[in-house]
Amino acid sequence: MKFLGIDLGWSSGASGLCCLQWQGEYLWVLDWQRKLETSDILAWIDQWAPRNEPALVAVDAPTLIPNSTGMRLCDRLTHRYYGRYDAGCYPANLNRPFAKRTVQFGLSLESRGFNHAPTLIPQQGGRYQIEVYPHPATVQLFQLDRIIKYKKGKLEDRCQELEKLRHHLRTTLPILEPPLRYNPQTADNIPIPSPTSPFLDQPLPATASLLKASEDLLDSLICAYVGAHWWYWGDEKNQVLGDRDTGYIIIPTKLKLRASIF
Repeated sequence: MKFLGIDLGWSSGASGLCCLQWQGEYLWVLDWQRKLETSDILAWIDQWAPRNEPALVAVDAPTLIPNSTGMRLCDRLTHRYYGRYDAGCYPANLNRPFAKRTVQFGLSLESRGFNHAPTLIPQQGGRYQIEVYPHPATVQLFQLDRIIKYKKGKLEDRCQELEKLRHHLRTTLPILEPPLRYNPQTADNIPIPSPTSPFLDQPLPATASLLKASEDLLDSLICAYVGAHWWYWGDEKNQVLGDRDTGYIIIPTKLKLRASIF
């Protein structure tokens, strides 16, 4: 089973893409990319999750927007449950400039057999798509008192905050259930992609544009992991805000640590 995380550029800009695979007892990072055009993003999805192969696509973008104005129920619920962590969601409605692109992206996934999955049977094969939101996900995954504020502010401050995020990704995801591994060369029968670990290990770039690229890639990893956590546990250890009709967001909760990371 593969898990594709898409940090979608809502209206413009590149999107971060990450592919994980469940193999044996671990999730393995297979690929990290950034793509600009929607057609290239969909081609990447087709490459890693060909038609009729089981996969889950987790998208950080509102792919279901039934309301013409105002705010979706799931957006309001993020403010109710996560506002105190500064993790409330940006409001989505059909009059927003990004709506056409994000909704069409969800429809493109549906045409490829990825059905919306605000409910599912854990660890069952299929082709699914879900909406995720990295900020409340990181609050839960890393047990934070507030979000890691790496998106805005001075470049130096953003670098410091992004380094905090990288530290949590390196140290926490490998000890959660399901556990994540970053080096596919140690796994059997897994294709070896372009190197992935430098995004976590190399010094952060010193320019705003390159820092944004790092943000996109790390957010896509979070999206992919949340998708895997949803597939692995279902609603036993995840929170579903909203529903299929009004829009929904999946957030991991009630985390389980592995007894050993080895």
